[in-house]
Amino acid sequence: MKASRIAAAGVVSGLAVLALSAPAFAHVGVQPEGTAAKGGYAVVDFKVPNERDNASTTKLEVTFPTDHPLASVMPQPVPGWTSEVTKAKPAKPLESHGKQITEVVTKVTWTADGKGVEPGYFQKFPVSIGALPEDADELVFKAIQTYSNKEVVRWIEVPQEGQEEPDTPAPVLKLSAAEDDAHGASGSSDSKAGDTEAAAENTAADTSSSDSGSDTTARVLGVVGIVVGAAGVGYGVLAGRRRSSGAA
Repeated sequence: MKASRIAAAGVVSGLAVLALSAPAFAHVGVQPEGTAAKGGYAVVDFKVPNERDNASTTKLEVTFPTDHPLASVMPQPVPGWTSEVTKAKPAKPLESHGKQITEVVTKVTWTADGKGVEPGYFQKFPVSIGALPEDADELVFKAIQTYSNKEVVRWIEVPQEGQEEPDTPAPVLKLSAAEDDAHGASGSSDSKAGDTEAAAENTAADTSSSDSGSDTTARVLGVVGIVVGAAGVGYGVLAGRRRSSGAA
């Protein structure tokens, strides 16, 4: 009886944990494929789960941040979906590779050509973005999810540090530390080249020392072999003489 009660309590606790953790996996989110380093470019996936049992997700609208506008935004084709890119003039001048940017992407909309994301499934929408800002630790994207029954869910609440996650949080992309620039990469390469050269010299020295040691060992073994051989010959001659004397 006691064991049954413990088992029942365990099941209830497990279900409670699942119930509490489920919302964290149910909202629209964004994750990089690899890293999203400050000042660089990245491919990010907007992951859209279907939260309904009686309707499919047929449309997704993702609004891009205006405080850190992105000069380059290119959605990857997704089978069964049509994408539309909305552009606007940036609020402040932007430059990319030395060129003035007159338009930035403010929104990308995906519309299903067929059934969309059916119940029990999710869909990823990949987008290439850049250059990522160097003066921010994260980017907030606001998303609107539309179902086949005309229901609309707005994932636009910005999570606040130290507070509970809102019911409909906006997708947040965390940015990693900036990677080395071309000069830094060159310096790093030179350093690595120097390390490689030094390692090669050490290896050569070790090999030479090893070869020298091997030669010395071979010589010693050769001398030992000669001595042992000579001793064997001498012993054989002496034994033969003793047998001859005994026979006489």
